[in-house]
Order: sequence, then C-alpha cells, then structure tokens
Amino acid sequence: MATRSTPEAARFDEYVGRLAVAVGHADRREPLRAYLTGLLLPGERKSVEPMAARLDPRHVQARHQSMHHFVSAAPWDDAAVLDIARDHALSQLERHAPVAAWVVDDTAFRKKGTRSVGVARQYCGVIGKQDNCQAVVTISLVNATMSVPAAYRLYLPQAWAGSKDRRAAAGVPGEVVFAEKWRIALREIGRLVAEDLPRAPVVADAGYGEVTAFREGLAALGLSYAVGIQRQTTFWPPRKGPLSPKPYGGRGQPPKLLRRDADHQPVSAETLAESLPASAWRTVQWREGTRGRMSSRFAAVRVRAAHRDYWRRTLREEEWLLVEWPADAPAPTKYSLSNVPRDAALVDLARLVKVRWRIERDYEELKQELGLGHYEGRGWRGFHHHGTLCIAAYCFLAAERARLSPPEPLAFLRAPALPRGFRPRGAPAAAGAP
Repeated sequence: MATRSTPEAARFDEYVGRLAVAVGHADRREPLRAYLTGLLLPGERKSVEPMAARLDPRHVQARHQSMHHFVSAAPWDDAAVLDIARDHALSQLERHAPVAAWVVDDTAFRKKGTRSVGVARQYCGVIGKQDNCQAVVTISLVNATMSVPAAYRLYLPQAWAGSKDRRAAAGVPGEVVFAEKWRIALREIGRLVAEDLPRAPVVADAGYGEVTAFREGLAALGLSYAVGIQRQTTFWPPRKGPLSPKPYGGRGQPPKLLRRDADHQPVSAETLAESLPASAWRTVQWREGTRGRMSSRFAAVRVRAAHRDYWRRTLREEEWLLVEWPADAPAPTKYSLSNVPRDAALVDLARLVKVRWRIERDYEELKQELGLGHYEGRGWRGFHHHGTLCIAAYCFLAAERARLSPPEPLAFLRAPALPRGFRPRGAPAAAGAP
C-alpha cells in the first residue's frame, strides 16, 4: 500500500488521523487506513479478503486477519467515526451552498439465507418488491451539489428482535429493540438536532410521510418537512375544517372534541387534486438532468390533515398539499405534504420534494463503487462498522470532488501488483473455468 506525496495524500493522512482518534487504540490506525484505502481503490468486491489481496498481495492472510478483526470485532464507536466523516464532507458542502434538506430514506441489500443480522423477507427498494434482504434507515444532509450521510442504522425486524438465539448469534446489543423505520429515523433526527447541525426541512417518501406521528415528531423538534403521502390520505380542503364540538346540553362535561357528520367529511388527496381548476397547474423545472431539463406540472393548495381529528380538541395547522401531475399522465402521480411557511413559492416546494434524487445517486455509488453491500459477515457490529467505513470513504471522496480545483480523484493511492494466478475467494470464475 503506497501513496504519493501530494496535497491530497496529506489531506488523506490528516483525515485518517482524526478518524483514528475515534476508533481508539493506536494499533487500530493501520487497519483503519488499510480498510479505507481498500474501499477507495478500484475493485469488483469490497469485502475483506479481496481488499487485503489488493493492498498486501504477499501477506494476504495476515492483512486479512488484521482487517477482519478491526471491522468485525474491535469495539469502536460507529457514531463517533460517522460524525467526523460527516463534518469533513459538510465543510465542503457548505462552501457551495447551505444545507437544503435532511433526506430520510432506507436502502436494502439482497441476501441469501437467514443468518445475516436483520435479514428477512421484506420490501426491497432495489427491486421494488418483497425479497430476502437487510434494510437500513439513512439520513443525509443535502444540497444541489452533494449529499453527506449523517445516520446509518439497521432495521431489525420483529422476528429478529424477539429471538434470543438469533440476537445472541449476531451480537445484537441488549438495548436494541424492535422499532418501526419511522421511529428509528425520528430518533436519529433527534440526535442530529441535539448536535446542532445546520437545520433544514426534512424530506422523506410516503413510507415515512404517511405516519402522522412522524410528522408530529418532526414539528415537535422544531423542524419543517416535505414528505410523500398516499393519494387516499384525507384532508379538509381550503377554508374548510371539522365541525365544532356539539352544543352543550346542560348535563355532564361540555363536549370538547371536533366532529364530522354524514354531510361534512374530508376528501382524499386524489379527489382534491382532480377538482382543481386548470389555472392551478404550472410547469416547474427543478434541475438539469443528463437528458436535459427535468420538469413536470405541479399544483399546491392549503389544507388541514384530517387523520383522526375527531379525537382532537383543536384544529390542525394549515399545510401545503403539493401534487404532481405530468402533462402526459392520465392522473396525478405524486402527493406531498409540507409545513414550510405559507409564503413558499410553488417552484421552491417542487424543488424541495425532488431533492431526494441526490441521495439516490450517491447511495448507488456507495453500493457499486465503495462496496456498501459487500460485507460478508453476519454480526451487528461488523455490519455497522463496514457501513460506517464505506460512508467515511465516501465522505473523503465527496469532499475532494467538492473542492474548487479538484485533483484527479485519489490518484495518490496505488495498489501493488497481484501475484500471478492469484484469485481471491468470491471472485467470478474465468470463462471456461469449472
């Protein structure tokens, strides 16, 4: 493993030094550097053995043991490492533009078998349907230039959370209990708020936005949001709301709950959208894409969410219902709910909800180029350590790209030549091989 003496190499050394403080013992610095280098160097597989072979081809077994122990067994703090990596990239992100959004999402890794921690048959976004996979809740700080991952936590299905044997085999910490993805996200957001990170609206898809408690939790933290919802979600149209409490009849406690009756009901987002006049719709361009300008038709109206408001005593605040209806579509395609200020412009609302494209592209790179889904161990600690190190590698790479005069990406890192005939475990067989 060699480096050129360049400003980029000096920044990498300084970065590794700061991360090394977080991982603790001095003897962890070398495997930390090796692991990050292995992730950043070219290679089809970013699991431990192929990386060890690329880094130290004449001492593969010793290098493999060192790196494997570091990632799967060494008790260093994921959050501390991730915070340093996040702040390193964030300093470059904010040179270009302020943080525009905190994007909540989940990503999945398809897996065979049943023993890898958290693996279960569940929704897998990679293929858009149920499959055997692991699912991770993520939060990223985003602007139009780049995204910075700030939270990465495995979702533990109930079948895992309630099994003593499976928890013990995978080393799941005792304090980890079953929590829905939205609860995991809200807990991590609370942690980021406590760390006083630059605040911005929280953006999420309907898997999170449909949960009233999630939206209320964000508002309680003092955060605005722009989140997806389903077309069936109900609202009170502009200038309407639930009925006042029943008149007091003179006996018992006066009625205090809002109400509705057969003739006074909320309407679905879909019904409301289809009732809007043609003048409500505008074409909005939200960014330049590889195929040209990305644009669509949008409309926004002020509404009140109606979810179980018959158990409330006070009206909910008005919010923006944003609807996308492409000109060539037979019906509206996407719905979002936002509590950003009343004077927000339609173009700003549309660009806010569309900012999620940024992390979709960056997590694709994390998976394809930096090996986020390549970890072959089965334990809780190793899974999170590997993911954290992949994000740390990404944050260094993203920061280098974001500099005003970016160098040739990571040209200072060089891997020695592999011994003739060496083929690491898990590598694809050559054509015609048995």
